[in-house]
Amino acid sequence: MTRCSCPGDPPVTKRELLAYTARIAPVALPYVEGRALNMHRYPDGVEAKGFWHKERPAHAPDWLGAWDNAEADEGETETYVVADEPAALMWAANFGALEWHPWTSRTDAPHEPTYALVDLDPGSSTSWEDLLVLARLHRTALDHLGVTARAKVTGRRGIQIWVPVVAGYSFEDTRAWVEKLSRTVGTVVPELVSWKWEVKARKGLARLDYTQNAINKTLVAPWSPRPGPGAPVSVPITWDELDDPDLRPDRWTVRSVLDRLDEEGDPFRVLLGAAQELPEIT
Repeated sequence: MTRCSCPGDPPVTKRELLAYTARIAPVALPYVEGRALNMHRYPDGVEAKGFWHKERPAHAPDWLGAWDNAEADEGETETYVVADEPAALMWAANFGALEWHPWTSRTDAPHEPTYALVDLDPGSSTSWEDLLVLARLHRTALDHLGVTARAKVTGRRGIQIWVPVVAGYSFEDTRAWVEKLSRTVGTVVPELVSWKWEVKARKGLARLDYTQNAINKTLVAPWSPRPGPGAPVSVPITWDELDDPDLRPDRWTVRSVLDRLDEEGDPFRVLLGAAQELPEIT
């Protein structure tokens, strides 16, 4: 990320990405603080292949948060970056971390997720309208259950739904609950969904991926940039916006999303302090 970071017209520069991070870091911080951070780095720009970086580098400044994973096996990440202040996200961006992927659990209880995650993963034949149908059906199901949740566009092709949960759940618990929720939704539109693991076996259909509910499996953070033309951003939306004809998964970029934030605020703020028990799905 030393020169041009993302293609666009004109190309998005590293300076622009750092300026965006400086503005968005206080807004994004509640979704990453206290959590191990997986970084997707593009130090040579997004036209070069990116790579995952999890280990806190030895040259990191002393003030940068850290968490030692006592359960790390040989060859696994032993010490993670923890972004506990806005400057830490600035450090990550300057380090070439274009994407920020926090753990679903916090470092003080790594086996207890604080969110249940619904990942609507489109297949090669899934249209945007198909994906919106799936998202709206989840919206209806969650509303029927009385569950507080919100969706965000991924900045690529997908939609993700975050459900805050009380302490004490295991990843097995949240994975089983999301699977039951999504399988219930899937029965309404079986022609849109495949439950096959292999991409080729799905025959272009969408996957409702409940398997992301596992330790050290992560989804991109709210407000994180993504590697793509114009540097799109993963943006939280209101439920009503699923009915907006102008909605697209990559609608907002680092150049436009701050105007939206000024006008609409952060729809994910409602999730903070809204931890809840997961109701039984019958």
